[in-house]
Amino acid sequence: MAFENPDPDTIRNLLLKAKTIAVVGLSPKPERPSHGVAAHMQGFGYRVIPVRPATGQVLGETAYPAVKDLPAVPDIVDVFRAPEHVGPIVDEAIALGAPALWLQEGVINEKAAEKARKAGMTVVMDRCIYKEYLNLLGDLA
Repeated sequence: MAFENPDPDTIRNLLLKAKTIAVVGLSPKPERPSHGVAAHMQGFGYRVIPVRPATGQVLGETAYPAVKDLPAVPDIVDVFRAPEHVGPIVDEAIALGAPALWLQEGVINEKAAEKARKAGMTVVMDRCIYKEYLNLLGDLA
């Protein structure tokens, strides 16, 4: 059975309830998509926690080398990494107890997504969190 994203109401509720988003692969370079998306999400009021090795800070927040190193459980783990790197990220998110996994556009790993879902996580795959926010909650932007 092919992976299916949650319905729009579930995604809307996830975005409404979330306060913190750990962005895995958040680039310190403003021209990169991860930076732009994270900056917009920060502008919408979310706390964005960068997850990127060998980076001290991004968007005014301390960066952490891996999900397992986060000091607190984020509401959403948002992934800007190639699909083949998603498995270990999911394992760390499950171990941390993160309630939701978001795989950005082009990040498709059905096996990892299904593993996260079986662990009780809400999973959104191959969607841009910023575009979904505008689509579902644009009146709040």
